Order: sequence, then structure tokens, then C-alpha cells
Amino acid sequence: MKRISTLIAALCCCFLSAAWGQKNGWSEFQRPDMMRWNPYENTLNVSNVGSLELKWSYDTGGSVSSSPAVVNGVVYIGSEPNVYALNAKTGAPLWSFTTGGLVWSSPAVANGVVYVGSDDYKLYALNAKTGAPLWSYATGDLVYSSPAVANGVVYVGSHDGNVYALNASTGALLWSYPTGGGVDSSPAVANQVVYIASLDQKVYALNASTGALLWSYLTYDWLTSPSVTKGVVYISSMLGDVFALNASTGAPLWSSSIGGTINSSTAVAAGGVYAASGNNTLCALKASTGALLWSYSTGGYVQSSPAVANGVVYVGSDDYKLYALNAKTGARLWSYTTGYQVASSPAVANGVVYVGSQDGKVYAFGLP
Repeated sequence: MKRISTLIAALCCCFLSAAWGQKNGWSEFQRPDMMRWNPYENTLNVSNVGSLELKWSYDTGGSVSSSPAVVNGVVYIGSEPNVYALNAKTGAPLWSFTTGGLVWSSPAVANGVVYVGSDDYKLYALNAKTGAPLWSYATGDLVYSSPAVANGVVYVGSHDGNVYALNASTGALLWSYPTGGGVDSSPAVANQVVYIASLDQKVYALNASTGALLWSYLTYDWLTSPSVTKGVVYISSMLGDVFALNASTGAPLWSSSIGGTINSSTAVAAGGVYAASGNNTLCALKASTGALLWSYSTGGYVQSSPAVANGVVYVGSDDYKLYALNAKTGARLWSYTTGYQVASSPAVANGVVYVGSQDGKVYAFGLP
């Protein structure tokens, strides 16, 4: 009886550990909270992030614009034309899978499966432990979109103009919705609604179960990927505007111009909206009004999407640097110079910051 009790306790411990690893990790581009904010990070903070040091780097041999997913001690990331799984502590390669094109899409990991798009027009499902292909789904064009997974369904956009919902286990098509332009945006899924942008300059809200259109909003400009929280959709445009829309109706709540060309997605945390711009700045806006709280100038174009964790904002820049800024004030706390532009968007999990660089490397930074 004692051995059985011990075994049950051990199994429960393993289950809870895996669940915590999934929760505390960074399982897809926007994180499951759809805000690019990790509320569970409690190691790195404003006081100690200045001591970050390089723990490891891994050279993929190709440019890395994909952003990392971090789940249960493994980093998943795309390079050209491969998908890699790396040991999160050491950077040692666990496996790689070669697609038929560039992998700019950022992986999403759920229930032991890695989902990622490729320039070969396909979305792939790979075994997270081995990299073995489970299924693939061919769209009509490039898949730059980073997939989102919710309730057993994978949602992804394609440059063919469609939003797809696929059975996560089999890859079977559940529904597709045609927009008026290419869909390079990554979806945000919240409260049974899929929010996504199209190159037809519209934001769409679709019923997650059926694909039925709930509303659309025309911005008159190309858009990035949306973030969603507390009944509000936040999204940026190429003309340098950040929009806040009512998530239920699509009605505009506010818009704010930060200038430059915005190619990255917003992060939302603790009443702030963080948006990067081509005028070499990262801006913090008040989530309720759009009022500018602060801005920080880097030495180059910022196309990396910011990530927020425990009072710190992390973002890459074309000046070859990864930055850590105070989320409340914009003060620089730390920076690191890589070998080339940092277009990849960082992920923060378990006291470590992970990011790719166009020098071909994946980097991991932690405390001494």
C-alpha cells in the first residue's frame, strides 16, 4: 500500500510539474493569455535583470526571424528551413525537422505537439519529443502566420487570404474564412472568438467553432497581430497607429499614433500597451486611453515584438541588440549585442530570456 501511495504521489508530482511547465512557459507567439505577457515569471525583475549573462547560444546556420516557444524545458524555434528543439538549460540540440521553405512562423506547442508554418505553403504538426511529422496541411500560399491552439483546434492564417481552423490531432479542416487579402497575422483566441488581421486592412472577429464573421473593422492600413485582454483588442498598423477596439463589437475605443512604421505586435500588461516602431523607438501607452507614458529610442528599426514579465519589457532591435527596460519608466536596465539584427521576438520563462537573431543564432540569458 505504501509503494502504491508513493507511486501515486510521484505521478501527481510529475503531472503538476508538467502542467506548471506549460503554464509558466511561453507556448506560442502571444502566449495563451494573448498578451505577450508572462504573469508567472518571478525570478527576473527590475532589480536583478541588469545582471543577465549569456548562458548559451546555438548556431542554426540560417537567419532566425521566428520567435521561440518554451515548454517543459525545451525551446522550439524556426530557422531557414528548419524547426529546432533545443535543451532550454544547455542549448544542446534535441532534434530538427526540415520543411520545404523558410520558417518565419513561430511554433505553438500544445499536448506534446509542435505546430508551425512554412514558406512551402504548409502548416506542420510535429511530435514535440522527437520531431517526427504527425501531419501537414497545405494552404494556397506562404504561411508566415504563427499558429494559436485552443480547445483542440489549431488556428492559422495564410498568405492565400484565408483563416484556417484545423483539428489539432488530425489536421482535418474544420472551417476556413476568406478575407480580402493575405493573412500573415497570427491569431489571438479568447472567449471562443478568433481575432486576426488581414492585408485587406481589416481586423476580423470570427466564431471559433464555426468561422462565422462576428465583426470586422477597417483601419485603412496594413496591420500586425492582435493582442486581447479584458474585452479589448489591441493592434498596430504600418502607419504607426495603435488601435484599441471593443472585443465584442469591434467599436473603436481609441487610437494613438507613435510614428514610424510598425511591423511588430503589441504586448499588454499591468495597464500598459507596449508597441515598437520603425522610428527606432519602443513606446508605452496607457491601456485605457492610449496616452503616451514613455518612449525609449534604440539605435535601429524595431521589428521585434516586445515581451513583458515581472515589471520588465524585453525587445530586440535592428541595432543588433536585445534590450531590457523598466516597464513603468522605460529606463534601460540591460542590453546585449548579438551578431546581427534582432527581428525575433523574445520569450521569457523560468528566469531565462530566449531570442533568435539574424546572425543565425538562438540565445539564452539568465542570472549568474
